[in-house]
Amino acid sequence: MSNKNYRVGIVGATGAVGQELISLLVARNFPLAELRLLASARSVGRLLDVGGKKVTVREATPEAFEGLDIALFAAEGAIAKALAPEAVKRGCLVLDKSSAFRMYADVPLVLPEINLAATRGHKGIIASPNCSTAVALMGLYPLHQAFGVKRVFFSTYQSVSGTGADAIDELEAQVQAYAKGQPLVHKVYPYQIAFNVIPQVDSFGADGYTGEETKMREESRKIMGLPALKVSATCVRVPVVRAHSVAVSAEFERPVDLAAARQTVAAFVGATLVDDPANKLYPTPLDFTRQVKCGVGRIRLDTALDNGLSFWVSGDNLWKGAALNSIQIAEAMIRENIPLRAS
Repeated sequence: MSNKNYRVGIVGATGAVGQELISLLVARNFPLAELRLLASARSVGRLLDVGGKKVTVREATPEAFEGLDIALFAAEGAIAKALAPEAVKRGCLVLDKSSAFRMYADVPLVLPEINLAATRGHKGIIASPNCSTAVALMGLYPLHQAFGVKRVFFSTYQSVSGTGADAIDELEAQVQAYAKGQPLVHKVYPYQIAFNVIPQVDSFGADGYTGEETKMREESRKIMGLPALKVSATCVRVPVVRAHSVAVSAEFERPVDLAAARQTVAAFVGATLVDDPANKLYPTPLDFTRQVKCGVGRIRLDTALDNGLSFWVSGDNLWKGAALNSIQIAEAMIRENIPLRAS
């Protein structure tokens, strides 16, 4: 990738996405000169495994970014807003997975398979999209390239790992309680999640859409450069531990063709075509957990939309939806000789 090695920091290194960042940097042989693990004061001194070596966690302070080339932010938005500008002041490229900066006009919102060019001329912060948006667009974007999308409906099936470790524990505890005939307790979600689905991800807005649904609309528009794209989303939490799925129905400007649709998805760098319903072959969350690409299948003519296609996408929300995408942005910028320092 590069003859140079880079000094990289991870903010939120002890969390779920932070742990994925560590393992992915090692597994993908990212050219590291240093890996600095940063977290809140309560985690200082913890030892984390990095490729078989123990590395001590440091406190995420403004001074902790001195000398770094890249800071991978895997923390909540409030932390990103407080510390990302401090990292930029110290000459660091910030790749942020939170929603803090996504809709800022001067912050690129990037899926490198789609809009890497947006990183050119960046001001020091580059955002990754919401996990559901990232997964959905791995199926939608190649079809947009082929036929020109004009209207899209998303229905998500989102795993509990998108909420965090407590949600995974709650799902597992409820399943165990059910097997033992014990009461099923819920604290993380407003309803029992085991053997149930909850049609609420994030809080509701005045228009009746949740924050997650609004993110899918606005982020899809920004990433694809389609500010007037008509988007409606319904986001649902399901009792799956890891990997999100999205049912998509899209209307296109040009007549659609199933063979061409399958070919363009199969050729897209971010997708794996799994589309043989006669043999019960289609993507599932289990099959696309810890996979680099997202699975796309069930491609068929939509019976309610003109020039419409319906299809299904599954992808790892902790990889493509978070940690992996940030690393892919860094890798692509290095490969394309895009400056890491703000212009």
